[in-house]
Amino acid sequence: MRSEVGGSRNDRQEKRMPEMTRRRALQVSGLTAALAAVPAGVPIAGAAAGDRRPARGRIDVHHHAVPPKMRKWLVDIGMIPPTGGPRWARWTLEETLQTMDANGIAVGVASAPAPAEVFQDREVAVSGVRVCNESLAELVRDNPTRFGFFANVAMLHPDLAIRQAAHALDELGADGVLLTTSADGHYLGDRMFEPLFAELNRRRAVVFTHPVAPKGIVEVPGVGDWLGDFLLDTTRTALSLIAAGTLERHPHVSIILSHGGGFLPYMAGRAERWGREDGGPDPAKIRPALRRFHYDTALPTSPYATPSLLGAAGADRVLFGTDWPANSAREVAINTAEFDRDPGLNGRAHRAIIRGNALRLFPRLAARIG
Repeated sequence: MRSEVGGSRNDRQEKRMPEMTRRRALQVSGLTAALAAVPAGVPIAGAAAGDRRPARGRIDVHHHAVPPKMRKWLVDIGMIPPTGGPRWARWTLEETLQTMDANGIAVGVASAPAPAEVFQDREVAVSGVRVCNESLAELVRDNPTRFGFFANVAMLHPDLAIRQAAHALDELGADGVLLTTSADGHYLGDRMFEPLFAELNRRRAVVFTHPVAPKGIVEVPGVGDWLGDFLLDTTRTALSLIAAGTLERHPHVSIILSHGGGFLPYMAGRAERWGREDGGPDPAKIRPALRRFHYDTALPTSPYATPSLLGAAGADRVLFGTDWPANSAREVAINTAEFDRDPGLNGRAHRAIIRGNALRLFPRLAARIG
């Protein structure tokens, strides 16, 4: 792209000037739009550094949605109030598309991470999962080049979960299945989930894991559970999958760990000791296990966690994620700009993370968006 053939140096420069001017104009307009959601006075230094100026075409795999039918169901069961409520409950398509466009996000792979306990009653598990999955499928049908989706399943009813996964993948066009990191205290390595993983392995499905607060944990005053407890639950379920041998028995399931994998990439040396001195898996299996998982950037990883994450997993296992709308438009803009200027990412890694890895992982989505 950058090389020219023939002509003097001045000629080559003149030929390239219009192209570079247009490119620079697009970059500047993209940055301006991305920062428009950030209130005045919020510093975002270096957002346009190097060869990672704000990119278009990002695929956001940690992207939540609450379409109207789903919202009505949540109100009906008393999970959210009729008006107001948490940020995620106030989701709108208009604001979502504005935030996506402002940050160069072409596609959001939508999910609705309701705790598994919401579907504990079998009748609710049937009707509620149907509403969630059909709502997200409708969002994709109405906006086929802007969204994909992960399907909900009733994790506490494994027989239902298998049928729901099959229906969502075969009939509704889901791009994968959402599993919370734990369900009523059961982590994903628990043998109750073995039939579900066997089916997902047969289908070569993608699993997006989303954390919840560990059951029975004591709250720290003034410290939200999303700060540390969610990361702990992600780490617990990853270690559960490793310890149970689930990854080895089901090599064709692709598993995404939210929030940079929780603490997993950063305590891997401790996990190796687990096998040497405490009856854990063979230490030689830990590093390959780290590279079996995929990880999204919605920790956010930049600028603090990137070196450890890339060292543990490699750039080809990392996917872009924003955690919209749990993260506000302002926060999405800040985190995206920080990601674009992260000194731990070269151009190839940046391009792979924002789009290339997702296209490879989601062939159905890749075919739909061209």
